[in-house]
Formats: sequence, C-alpha cells, structure tokens
Amino acid sequence: MDLLRTAYSPASDDDAPFPPPIFPMPTQPPSTETLITGRYISKRERAALAAVTTSSESTSLTTVSISPGSISDSDIPRDILNLARNQGKAHMRLGEMPERLTVVLNGHSKCVNAVEWSETHAHLLASAGMDHTISIWNVWSRNNKKARVISSHNAAVKDVKWSKNGLSILSCGYDCSTRLTDVDTGLETQIFKEDQVVDVIKYHPDNSNLFLSGGSKGFISLWDIRLGETVHQYKRGLGPILDLEFNTDTKQFISSTDISRSRISENSIIVWDISREIPLSNQVYAEAYTCPCTRRHPLESYFVAQSNGSYIAIFSSRPPFKLDKYKRYEGHGVSGFPIKCSFNMKGDILASGSSDGCLYLYNSKSSRLVKKIKAYEQACIDVSFHPVIPNVIASCSWNGDVSVFE
Repeated sequence: MDLLRTAYSPASDDDAPFPPPIFPMPTQPPSTETLITGRYISKRERAALAAVTTSSESTSLTTVSISPGSISDSDIPRDILNLARNQGKAHMRLGEMPERLTVVLNGHSKCVNAVEWSETHAHLLASAGMDHTISIWNVWSRNNKKARVISSHNAAVKDVKWSKNGLSILSCGYDCSTRLTDVDTGLETQIFKEDQVVDVIKYHPDNSNLFLSGGSKGFISLWDIRLGETVHQYKRGLGPILDLEFNTDTKQFISSTDISRSRISENSIIVWDISREIPLSNQVYAEAYTCPCTRRHPLESYFVAQSNGSYIAIFSSRPPFKLDKYKRYEGHGVSGFPIKCSFNMKGDILASGSSDGCLYLYNSKSSRLVKKIKAYEQACIDVSFHPVIPNVIASCSWNGDVSVFE
C-alpha cells in the first residue's frame, strides 16, 4: 500500500526517510468569498483576463474537484520510478537534454501562467491558469493524468509553488490572496489576504515556513505561515512586482518591477536586505526594459533576468551586483509576454520560453544556443526542469496547453 514511500525511498537506510505518502480523501463543502478586483494590467493580460473573469457579483467558490485520475504512483511505468528513486544514476546523465514531446496535458481552458514539479513526489506537476484553477497532474500515469483540479481562487491564478514536503501547494492570483491547499484532500488550509493583486510568490530556500509575495501595487511582503501574518514589508512606491527570487546569499532577495509607472529604469531590478527591509542596490539594470522573470544560478554566484528586450541578462549576485556587459542569452523572443526561464538542477543548461512558441536551451557558461524545440503555436510562457531526471522539462503556453519533453 505504501507505494510512494517504496518508490522514492533512498537506497541506504542511513538516508533521511521520504515524507509520508498521500492518498485521496473525501472533500468537504466549499466555502464562499467575494471577488476583489482592480489593478494595473498589461494589454495582453487584460485581453486574456477579459475572456475568463466573471461578474464581480459572483461569490460561489469551489474548493476542489477530484478527477478520475489519482495522485498515487501505482500505475506509473517502472522505469520512471527507478529514475526517480536512483537519484545518483540520474545525476550521472547530466548533459542530456530533452529531445521530443512525450506527454500532452490538456485541461486548462485559458492561458497557463506557471508550472512547477514537486521535488518530493517526482511524478506530480502543478499548473496555474487564467481559468481560475490549479491542476495537479500525475504526469506518467497510464490512466487519467489529471489528479486534482483546485478551484479555491475566484479569479485568475498567477503563480503556484509546492511546499518543501510536497503535501501542499501555495498559490496566488487576481483575487488579492495567497492560498495554501492540502494536495491530499484538496482543501484550503490557510488564506493570506492582501490589498493588491498577488502576482508572484516564493518560498524561502532555508525556511519552509516563510514566503515572499509581490503584487500590483508594488508591495512585497515576507509571510510567516505559522503566524498567518507578515513579518517584514518592503515598499518603494514602484510599479507592479513582476518576479521575486532569493539571492545566493539567502539573507537577500531580488525583485523585478514594472517601471512603466515611475519611468525610472534603474529601479526595475532591486536587491533587498531581508531583515533590514532596505535596498542594497537600485541601479542594477539601467536599460529601459522590464524583466518578467529573475532566476539565480543553483551553484554559482550570479543571477539572470529575462528582459523584454528579448534577451536574458546576467548579473553578479555579489555587491555591487554588476551587469555582465559582454555576455547574455539571445535568440528567443519576449514581445510583451510574461516569458520565464529556468536553470536545470546543476545549472549547466538555461531554458527559456519564447513568444514564437518554442523552447530555447542555452549552455549557461558560454551562453550559446544549443537546442530549439517547437512546442506551441502560441507563446511558450513557463519552463520547469524536472528536479531529479535531468533530460525532462515541463512547459506551458498562452493557449492553455501543458507539455512534457524528454
């Protein structure tokens, strides 16, 4: 019965045990909540949101739908489970890259804004959509791959993150809230309300009880899940927060801001001191482009920022956080879409979505384009490398598709 523990348990008894398995549970009656609206929205987001936003009088709220699929790993092919369990052997395959489309996951009716793999239950993938839902996919299941449809938000969902133990997900969106949901039962366990649309969330890498949130009014908050309230706030009166990322030094974080309101380009990328609530540098990126995504390298002392100039810029993660003027990643397109990028587990490959519907894979050291994969007819929005199997990557599109390449 203990299939997840059996599948992912380490080879040695000395290793730390895998978190307890999760099994379907009956759902409880849904709650209700009034929709809160209002924020700055780009032209592309406004067009997409208009197609899916319901009337402001609508108050019905569905918490979860248990699909015919399952979150269990009981029908997953044995070779996939072996790869997930034998992490050492999987790491030996570094350098391999995805070659072809292997899994198509259909279920969202509108744009998908984010995808993320579970680090602890490696067969599960979460996706967040403009159709107000979060889908949990049992990617390699031989039967129905859609295991959960979580509908706790009553407006478009912008971002989703797995908890460190893999038993819950954190999500945020246009209903001015961040919500913590138990993946096992599908029930919402906590809600964190804000006076702004919440566009991005990020768990603290060293403390799973803390997370950052940023939104439409330019406010950034550090939340403590145990207290259910903010412990730090970071305000500069700038435009909407586009992305957040912890720096290599986890006592710092990086914010990316839509500077169209302030028209001060040097404030588009800011490095913050977490405890002192002050910017360490606000002149990191002086070009007149917004950056919809920032990512730190998993091993080396630099971070990257996806620029609306249709390239990925490189910055030192140490003061004074200088821009590398001699190297950047070019070839893909952004064209106003919220295109994201992602490093693989060892940081030797950087993947990016693109406005032309392709995945672009770059050698992170040389910045050379090494592979281009046609994925969608519309823009490829987000990309996420598998946390264990190095040649697997998930992506999502502006038209609502979710795909896995191997």
